[in-house]
Amino acid sequence: MSVSGSQIKVQDIDHLGIVAGIVDEMGLVEEINQLLGTHPQEIISVGQVVKAMIINGLGFVSAPLYLFHKFFEGIATEHLLGEGIQPEHLNDDRLGRVLDKLYDAGLTEIFIRVALSAASKFGVKMDSFHLDSSSFHVHGDYGIDAEDEASAESGLITITYGYSRDHRPDLKQFILDLMCSGDGDIPLYLRVADGNEVDERHVWKTDR
Repeated sequence: MSVSGSQIKVQDIDHLGIVAGIVDEMGLVEEINQLLGTHPQEIISVGQVVKAMIINGLGFVSAPLYLFHKFFEGIATEHLLGEGIQPEHLNDDRLGRVLDKLYDAGLTEIFIRVALSAASKFGVKMDSFHLDSSSFHVHGDYGIDAEDEASAESGLITITYGYSRDHRPDLKQFILDLMCSGDGDIPLYLRVADGNEVDERHVWKTDR
C-alpha cells in the first residue's frame, strides 16, 4: 500500500517523551484522578491536565494561561497525553477549573501523596531527610486589606516583608519549604508559606 505525502503528518516530541514516560511510570495521572475524581463526559481528565502542565513546565517556555494550548500545536499531543486529546482541549477555562480543584484539595497534601507513591515505586530510601526554606521576592502591589486578613484562616498566604534569602529585603516575598530524601535528593514535601514565616517554628512542627 502506497502512502501519499498528504497523508503524512510530522509532529515533534523532543525530550517531552521522556518526561511523559516518567509521569506515566509514576502513575501520577491515576493518582490525581483518584484524589480529585473524574467525569464520564470529560474529554481530558484532571490527571491528564496536570500531566500537560508538567510537560509544558519542562518545555522551558513562558506564556499566559490563555495561550497554553499553543505550546502543544505541532507536538504529538495524543501520544503524550492520550488518544483523542487535542491542543484545543487544553484551554484556559479547563486549566483554571483544574487549578481550583487542586487548591481546594490541598496542594501540599497532593504533593506528599504523589511523591511518596513515586518514591515507593522507584525504591527511594526514606530513612533520612533534609528540609530547607527559600524566599522568592515579587514586584508590584500586594497590599493586605480587611478581606485578606479575614480569609487568612482559609489557607491563603500573605505576601509581605521578611528575612530575604535572595538578598532583596526591599521587596515583599513568599516562602517555599522543601523536604528531600537523603537518598538522591528526591522532593517529598512541598509547602508555600507567608513571607514572614519563622523557620524554627515551622521546622519544629514539620519534624513532629
